[in-house]
Amino acid sequence: MVTIKRLRGQEILPYIPDAARLRIEVFSEFPYLYDGDLDYEKSYLASYAESERSVFVVVLDEKSVVGISTGLPLMDAEDAFQDAFGASDIDPKDVFYFGESVLKKPFRGHGMGTRFFEEREKYARELQEFKWTAFCAVERPVDHPDRPENYQPLDAFWGRRGYLKHPEIHTTFEWKEHNEARASAKPMVFWVRPIR
Repeated sequence: MVTIKRLRGQEILPYIPDAARLRIEVFSEFPYLYDGDLDYEKSYLASYAESERSVFVVVLDEKSVVGISTGLPLMDAEDAFQDAFGASDIDPKDVFYFGESVLKKPFRGHGMGTRFFEEREKYARELQEFKWTAFCAVERPVDHPDRPENYQPLDAFWGRRGYLKHPEIHTTFEWKEHNEARASAKPMVFWVRPIR
């Protein structure tokens, strides 16, 4: 039995420590392979809380955070994400950007990924100032040495939700993987959908 809360801006602040730990746990898996830093994660989530129009979909099992999904106007996101749209016909001011969706393993496979998208898309429509929703995902080669044998990319799921991959809208983002001595740049590609 879980509780789902949709929060705005600073309403997320009490949940940040748990959400930061969850991001590190989930993003340690392929394809991100993230060797996380708790202080960075808390700061990252706090930056989302600074946007009055940000949204957090939080999944609670009793009182602990077992899932979180985020979003905010692209113009409130990092410059690198805004700059990625310079090669497209889409005005960054018209985009509501989706950050992460992370969920503990025991809670996966029960429709929560769909719910995360539905809640954020509904919120973006309610704001009545955006034409697009978009997110970006890391690009990994199919022969990546750390790719699990049973790994299923989410491309088909995103496509069923109406998102199209736009290779021309891309950026890089740095993080440290478990087998790296220091952070390195990783390619990120955007998926975009018109708001309906």
